[in-house]
Parts: sequence; C-alpha cells; structure tokens
Amino acid sequence: MISIEKSIIIRRPVEEVFAYVSDLTHSAEWQTGLLEVRKTTPGPLGVGTKYTLVRVFMGRRMEASNEFVEFGPNVKVAFKSTSGPIPFKASYLFESTGGDVKLTSTIEMHPKGFFNLAEPLISASLQKDVEAGLGKLKDMLESRVTTAPTLANS
Repeated sequence: MISIEKSIIIRRPVEEVFAYVSDLTHSAEWQTGLLEVRKTTPGPLGVGTKYTLVRVFMGRRMEASNEFVEFGPNVKVAFKSTSGPIPFKASYLFESTGGDVKLTSTIEMHPKGFFNLAEPLISASLQKDVEAGLGKLKDMLESRVTTAPTLANS
C-alpha cells in the first residue's frame, strides 16, 4: 500500500481555494502528468459527483474514474477510484488559518499485479508529483489578481 500526505499553506480565502480545488476539472492546470479531467455527472458538486481522468504516470497513459464519497463545503472533499489500473482513495482537507488555508492532500493507493512490483517507484514518483503539484497550485492561486469593488464617483 502507498500512503502519502502533504500539506501546504495558501494565502487565499478558504472559499476560493475550496471552489477551485474541489472542481477536479481544474486539476490538469496544476497536477503533473494529468492530461484531461471530465466531469461525468450533471449538477452541482457533492457526494456522488463523478469524474474521468487521463494521466501519464511512469511513462504510461492511464484512464481512471472516481467518485466523491465526502463533500463538506470549505472543509473536505474525498473521492475513491471506481475504475482504473490502481485502486485509490484521496482527499483534500481545507483548514482556515485566518486569511490563509492549510490544504492537506492525502492519497492511499493499493497497487496490484505489475504495479505492485513497482510500488517503491510509484510511491517515490507520486510523492514528488504531489509536492510539485501543490507548489504549483499555491503559486497559481496566490498570484491571482482580485479586484475590490469600486464606488462610482457621484
């Protein structure tokens, strides 16, 4: 089994970070190796929301689907694989720390077959990818320009 947990502080309001991260269609913008993410269920995000992801991992193109199993606005989103070569569970925990957010990403994978033999390589590669992805996410969100409403001159 592979288990990874990484946290990062992002200097943005929790609502903004949650809205961006919990919509997994944004994930390809900041996660290494993720080529495409499609939401496959209609309606708002919540328990039961499903996505299909296409990624390159360890030189192999893989497609997998997942489903939200937990959804607490501005607090936590958790999902598990419903198809793909490696069963996994993952979550994002959002903790407001004043005007900042502590974002914690957890992943638990259960490689089998060929992937079980490569578990140490998968674990090392995944740790590196998660850390790089969170760094890129932090940079992207913190560099966003927010405009304050202005009062019209009378």
